[in-house]
Amino acid sequence: MKRRSFLDVVIAASGAALGAFVLYPIARYLVPPKAPEAATRRVVAAKQDEVPPGSFKIFPFGGEPGILIRGRDGGYRALSAVCTHLGCTVQLRPDGQSIWCACHNGLYDLEGRNVSGPPPRPLEAYVVHVIDGDVVVEKAKGA
Repeated sequence: MKRRSFLDVVIAASGAALGAFVLYPIARYLVPPKAPEAATRRVVAAKQDEVPPGSFKIFPFGGEPGILIRGRDGGYRALSAVCTHLGCTVQLRPDGQSIWCACHNGLYDLEGRNVSGPPPRPLEAYVVHVIDGDVVVEKAKGA
């Protein structure tokens, strides 16, 4: 192999390597990895008496927030706390009669059904169990 041919190969390989070093981060930025779904379908959202009747608690459920609502009768209800409009976190209104998204004034009833405002779909409902003093929330079967 002649010296000129060897230098052509080295320069071409160096240019290809430099191009790969520059293009790889750009490609990773433009095509982000898929976020895995929560490894568990079940979490302990609170202790049994942690949430007083007529109030709520936001708890982590995998990578998204959930809302645990304790009714005035003492019963528990859990829903996804991610508004179906633009993904803001919802909260229980002070009157305890509806769930409110502060971003665009969306309203849901206590069952998670969209009542008014821009939310296009209801909130995802979770199943709640009280086990040994813990309030356990899990995704419904088939969800």
